[in-house]
Amino acid sequence: MTGDAQGSRHAERGVPSRAWRETAAAGPVTLLENMKPKIVIIDYGMGNLRSVQKAFEVSGVNPKVTSSRFDIGKADKIILPGVGAFSQAMHELKKNGLIEVLKDKICSGTPYLGLCLGLQILFSSSEEGSAKGLGLLPGKVKKFNGNEKVPHMGWNTLSLKKRNCPLMKGVSKKDFFYFVHSFYAVPEDKNTILSTTDYGINFCSSIWQDNIFATQFHPEKSQQAGLRIIGNFIAC
Repeated sequence: MTGDAQGSRHAERGVPSRAWRETAAAGPVTLLENMKPKIVIIDYGMGNLRSVQKAFEVSGVNPKVTSSRFDIGKADKIILPGVGAFSQAMHELKKNGLIEVLKDKICSGTPYLGLCLGLQILFSSSEEGSAKGLGLLPGKVKKFNGNEKVPHMGWNTLSLKKRNCPLMKGVSKKDFFYFVHSFYAVPEDKNTILSTTDYGINFCSSIWQDNIFATQFHPEKSQQAGLRIIGNFIAC
């Protein structure tokens, strides 16, 4: 009996063909993969990308590390890590042609998570250099000038200003997060401040405005408390 005849006979009896069964077996997996959000970690030459990527993988997703404008344009969620100088970060973003697509995606409502320097460059300017920031949030970045040791390096806690933020679900005042920075953001709109942290002064340690989330600390280095924040961002 030919294959066509067998398929016809199966159909007549209401028995799925072999090809149909194979497709159906693979279908749900493919469907689930397609349903997962396309999360990208922007690679612009600054930041410990692997540690961020690994933290998201531990949290159940496989983000794509990319410097492609196309990939960023298609992303459902964006992460921008960063370690280093404000001016150099803006230089690298400009050199890679990423400023406009990044601003377009954020302004269109795509969830954004900025980490450390990824928080600071959201603002207009910094005392760290003459380069202009993305200017998506009014305010500037200032250097610590008190008696405390600079950089602020090590574990510290958060004083939450907004309890309804999805990024901070399950986070308490007893949780510690890892910081390493010499500069901090001073938002003009105090309503964007999600948390503050005490280091000689009470500085802004995270922000939230609509789809914009950003932390001055490193959740990828903050053990279980940091993984909780990453999981919350995935669920946003």
